Amino acid sequence: MTTSAASAAAISIRNVVQIHTIPSSSSSCSSRSSSAMRFAALYEPKKNKSHCLSSSSSSSSSAMLRWQTNSLLPPLTTYKTTVSYLKYGSRDGGRGGAFSCTCSASVPEQLKGAREEIKLIIQNTYSNPILIRLGWHDAGTYDKNINEWPKCGGANGSLRFTVELNHAANADDLKMEYLAGLHNALKLLEPVTAKFPKISYADLFQLASATAIELAGGPKIPMKYGRVETAGPEDCVREGNLPDAGPPNPAEHLRNVFYRMGLTDKEIVALSGAHTLGRSRPDRSGWGKPETKYTKDGPGAPGGQSWTVQWLKFDNSYFKDIKEQRDADLLVLPTDAVLFEDASFKVYAEQYAENQETFFKDYASAHKKLSELGAKFDPPEGIYIDEFP
Repeated sequence: MTTSAASAAAISIRNVVQIHTIPSSSSSCSSRSSSAMRFAALYEPKKNKSHCLSSSSSSSSSAMLRWQTNSLLPPLTTYKTTVSYLKYGSRDGGRGGAFSCTCSASVPEQLKGAREEIKLIIQNTYSNPILIRLGWHDAGTYDKNINEWPKCGGANGSLRFTVELNHAANADDLKMEYLAGLHNALKLLEPVTAKFPKISYADLFQLASATAIELAGGPKIPMKYGRVETAGPEDCVREGNLPDAGPPNPAEHLRNVFYRMGLTDKEIVALSGAHTLGRSRPDRSGWGKPETKYTKDGPGAPGGQSWTVQWLKFDNSYFKDIKEQRDADLLVLPTDAVLFEDASFKVYAEQYAENQETFFKDYASAHKKLSELGAKFDPPEGIYIDEFP
């Protein structure tokens, strides 16, 4: 399909479409049987049907169709390509929009390349906290009591759809608008999806989260990839599966949420330790101070209240600071304080405050488990891009 032909096809679709090209290294999307292949699909709201576009081309260049409607896209490019792909990215959250057919997920070499791109993004934007949150919130919707995929939720990439981005825990905005929340994390990753089209969003979110932990000085996480992504916004789970910061009974609330995922008290406490990174802003979440002596000058956008002094360094200082509570400029949420108030949680919180090596070991294990909740892998054994003992 030539660019002009693709443009003509796009005009026939009710929603507005832009034409984008992808690197010429991409292989042909001609067979669904290959785990490396991605199928292009357009969703027509009126017909409620998917259509796969042909990858055949009589020209040396072909177009990648991507939805413009409420979507953040990289600048149009004009260099030649050899295959057409449709990268999902609908942000309209309704029945309209475009997305890829559900198919096998990612190519190892592209995962490695994407990781290097993500490292550069983090280094330039200080975005470790929001990328960690992105991976967590995609996986954290999992319900072990539901056997059917993707209705069970979990690490399936559904957080890319506006209907899920607008959940209160993801919007991070008192007006329930996603513009100030995890939408920004998706915007950061758009250049990665453009450069590495053969990575599922389900894998991308978890890759970004693990990379952000490691780049902040945290443990190397033995990640498995190959997650299949959801097809459209109808696959998003109901709102209310993610934890709140200030519930009436923090210990009961944490257990209700994390036990539903199949996690333990030990894993709840270990994962809580990721609050060593990041800040809370009262204008977005309703928690924290507008700024403190630790955040007034950034790095990144100034302001907010952090849990730790060095809030871009991953270590065990969160547990030390929560235990001592001696600095009014450091944030302590009800769900933080309860880690040293509840008898079972306290056992692990005390261990982690005393021994960073123990914390790192347990955190890496818990993070890996969280990142695989509800995931469907193709191939079933998954894809590993690192060697682990």
